[in-house]
Amino acid sequence: MPSFDEVLKEAGEFGRFQKRVFFLLSQTGITFSSLFASVVFLGRAPGNFWCRIPGAPELSERCGWTLEEERNFTVLPLHLGNESVTGKCERLDVTWDTSVSCTSPLARHGNHSTGDLPLAPCHGDWVYEQLRSSIVSEYDLVCDNAWMLDLSQAILNLGFLAGAFILGYAADRYGRILIYLLSCLGVGICGIIVAFSPNFTVFLIFRFLQGMFGKGTWMTCYVIVTEIVGSDQRMVGIVIQIFFTLGIIILPGIAYLIPTWQGIQLAISLPNFLFLLYYWVVPESPRWLLTRKKGEKALKIMRSIAKHNGKFLSPHYSEITVSNEEGSNPSFLDLVRTPQMRRNTLILMYAWFTSALIYQGLVMRLGIIRGNLYLDFFISGAVELPSAFLIIVTIDRIGRRLPFAMGNIVASIACLITAFLPEDIPWLKTTVSTLGRLSITIAFEVVYLVNSELYPTTLRNFGVSLCSSLCDLGGIIAPFLLFQLAAIWLELPLIIFSILAAVCGLLVLLLPETKGISLPETVEDVEQLPSHFGKCGKKGKHRDTNSYI
Repeated sequence: MPSFDEVLKEAGEFGRFQKRVFFLLSQTGITFSSLFASVVFLGRAPGNFWCRIPGAPELSERCGWTLEEERNFTVLPLHLGNESVTGKCERLDVTWDTSVSCTSPLARHGNHSTGDLPLAPCHGDWVYEQLRSSIVSEYDLVCDNAWMLDLSQAILNLGFLAGAFILGYAADRYGRILIYLLSCLGVGICGIIVAFSPNFTVFLIFRFLQGMFGKGTWMTCYVIVTEIVGSDQRMVGIVIQIFFTLGIIILPGIAYLIPTWQGIQLAISLPNFLFLLYYWVVPESPRWLLTRKKGEKALKIMRSIAKHNGKFLSPHYSEITVSNEEGSNPSFLDLVRTPQMRRNTLILMYAWFTSALIYQGLVMRLGIIRGNLYLDFFISGAVELPSAFLIIVTIDRIGRRLPFAMGNIVASIACLITAFLPEDIPWLKTTVSTLGRLSITIAFEVVYLVNSELYPTTLRNFGVSLCSSLCDLGGIIAPFLLFQLAAIWLELPLIIFSILAAVCGLLVLLLPETKGISLPETVEDVEQLPSHFGKCGKKGKHRDTNSYI
């Protein structure tokens, strides 16, 4: 009986069929990255806002005030009396009297300075002066409620984390394409509900669910693509991330053209319904079918692949075997039981956490710094495009470890320099920060590849799933770290990012170099991989590229 890899070679490892499926499924990266970074535009801070006094609508109607006049009469005196009080989060706690004069509603208080009058916190009576709506103005996420914006992004990342485990397990049990299609349906439905949420609680619940289903789409499309190509085509795992970057580039254009946050939310959610059409053009993964003892269906799909690729399978094939079958019920202890496995696991977990936290932190930082948000976001996204090409050009020539380490080190240096550059030379500040974004993107993309190369076949899927879950943990922490530290000093998050990246850059140098080395089949193979100072290892062909995000 031929192995699956042998049959795939005969059917074509990356022919017309795989290229079509690759292109179609890669579009998922565009919608997923738009969801991933959407908070920058959904939660854009209002240009100016102020607290409206109780009964203000009645007062304005009686006195014929415009909103500007109402602000001048009720908020400006507060600021003039006490310059430290802006009128955004507090108001004068007095009885407003318009019976005498609408032009002097404070006349009944005589000569008292407004600085001596009592204050009360503002609760839900804000007026926002902005041309574009956001969830901040929709749900009053200002003053004491400002932390809820951080919560909304943390909830999304918590959904990513839940999706990685729940839908990852479901994809292993019920099939890749089924879970992919259900996830696309879930993202679309939840996205619509998010756009029309009557309150912030409903918004958070369905943003969590949208994150969970969103991770399901990205994870399963990645797996399907890597499972239908030959073992020499592992670069598709890097190339598919170019479409993630395209989503980052397209997002500011969508946000610029659509003035409401509801419109932006619908624009990034509704395309997921189009992916349901893939039911008729993207088959189930034949590798998965073989693991579920459905060899006849797998062989039928392989014959279809061969036909589309202009190849021909031997009619004598009646059954296919799986050369690399997963072990049963792996646990975390399996990943840390031996020295090399333990070192690899701990370093990779930290690398996933750091890459995600810094990457998402730099993306979200664009929303709180001065400048043209749309242009700056577009440029920072466009600079990510060269990262995949740099990886493809370098890793098979100089190896994985050096680009991995340099990506983190350069990102560390760039973040540190950016933090101390003066504001009056914005072009230099933007250039250096863009270099940091490019560098951390390289590190982020390399960790995908390296993680799958450092685990044996029996633990590979479990190991990559567990380590990459730290990515979502980093995403949960990133918004709180960014916004809370930026409130102390705008550049303080960059200092933290610099330290984390520098440590990661040094740690990854301790990982084995996997260039030109066959993928390990057992834990013993991992223990025999060349150490960080070794010069040689087992040369051979890369035999497996399955990796789960």
